[in-house]
Formats: sequence, structure tokens, C-alpha cells
Amino acid sequence: MRHRLRDPVTGLLFVLPVFVLFLIFRIFPSLGAAGMSLTNWNIGGEWSFVGADNYARLLGDVNFWLSLRVSLVYAAIYVPLTVLVALGTALLLNQVVFMRGLFRGMLFLPYVTSFVLAGIVWRWIYEFDGLINGLIGKLGLGPVAFLEQASLVLPALAVVSVWKGFGYSMLILLAGLKSIPASYLEAATVDGAGAWQKFRRITLPLLKPTLFFVLVIETISAFQVFDTIYVMTGGGPARATYTLIYGIYDHGFRSFDFGYAATWGVVLFAIVLAVSLIQRRFLDRGNT
Repeated sequence: MRHRLRDPVTGLLFVLPVFVLFLIFRIFPSLGAAGMSLTNWNIGGEWSFVGADNYARLLGDVNFWLSLRVSLVYAAIYVPLTVLVALGTALLLNQVVFMRGLFRGMLFLPYVTSFVLAGIVWRWIYEFDGLINGLIGKLGLGPVAFLEQASLVLPALAVVSVWKGFGYSMLILLAGLKSIPASYLEAATVDGAGAWQKFRRITLPLLKPTLFFVLVIETISAFQVFDTIYVMTGGGPARATYTLIYGIYDHGFRSFDFGYAATWGVVLFAIVLAVSLIQRRFLDRGNT
């Protein structure tokens, strides 16, 4: 029995430090937030138990439903765009032989830059006298208020986030492409399959578990967007970029209503979990 337990115990000892950190910085704060959502906790540390009153208040809060709609629209723009860009660049990098590491590093570079710095740079790009409107002006067209129009601001912010964050998913998908046996593609080539047929019949099915993982992490990232909005729009114009995370910040660190802000956080967790389970239902098919 001691011999049989040696390997599992050794593995657990290696995992234990990270597991302890995960408990301290992930599990315990999450449980604390769930408990705080049942109180009227304020900045002075004073609180009283209010039960489900915060959740009843949230259901009647117009700003919550507005922020939910904004977050869903943003996710619907950001997630497919990020996956397509990441998959496209991964497929291209998978074909590159010369200076592959250099190209990979250049494409990954935006991911490691600061969100605040990226927001400042892109805010200048979108301004009336910025880069994009300068190019539009040379075509004889008037300037476009990308960050001042409610119909344009979410796509504009999604482009910034895609530029900033696609590099991580690109590397994950590239690793998935590298795990596909080359013999499968060679056999398809011998059988006369074209590039699209090989991608559709071989690459895409074998890449399905990796795509599922990328979809989940990018969906979570979409619902957690904050830095770009804080720097570039501040939730405006007219709350057109007032996402769920920005609502948590607004109630928690502007109104200091921590109990109600925690309620928003718990609901956001439930929404992200539900969306992830739906994605698994439609994409898993027993293979992920």
C-alpha cells in the first residue's frame, strides 16, 4: 500500500503550494464575495445581514439590465473576432519555416503590453485628429466619432481588445496545430484533398478541444473587460460601454456599496458559468 500511495502523494506535494495559493487568492475571496452579497457592507467595515434584498434590488435595477445587454453585445463582437484572428494567425505561423520565432514574438508582443498604455494609444488613434480619421480625411470623407457614438464605440473597443489579447489564444491554437500528426495531412494530400478539405475534415475536428478552451477563456475575458473601457470611455457615451465589471467598480469603489457590488459579482460569475456550459453543450460532443 505504501508503494501504491508513493506516486500520488508525491504529486500532491508538488501541487500543494499552487493549490494553497489558489485557495487563498481565488476560492476564499469568491466565498467571501458570495457572503458579502448577503449584507450591506460599507467602506467602514460595518455591515448587517440583509439576505436576498440585494438580489431583489438588482432585478429591479435598470442599470444592471443595461450593463448585461452591453456585456452580451461586446462578447458577441469580441469573442468570434478574437478566435478568427487567433486561428488565422496560428494557421499562418504553422506554415512559416524561416524566422518563425521572430514572427511569433512580434504577434505576441501586444499581449504583454499594458492595457492602460494600449488604451491611451488607441484613444489617440480613434480621436478626430488621430491616425484613422487622418487617413479617412485623405479620402475626402469627414471624421468619424468612434468613441462618441453609441453604435460604434463597442466595436471600436472590441478591436482594441482583439489587438491586445489575440496573441495568447494564437499560441494555444498553434500548440494545438502542432499536436496534429503530420501523417494525417500527408495521407489526405496523397488522396487528392485540397487545403480547404484538409482544414475542414482533419485540422478543424482535431483542433476542436483546443478551440473549446480558447472560446471559454475568451468569453471570460470578454465579460471581464474593464481597463480599456476605464481608460478610453469611462463607461460612456450615455452608458453605451457600461459593462457588468464597470458596474461592479462603480458600486464598489465609487458608491462604496460593497454588498451590492458583490451581488453584481456573484451574478456575473453565474452568467459566465452558464455561458461556458452552453458552449460545452454545443461544442463538446464528447470530445473535449
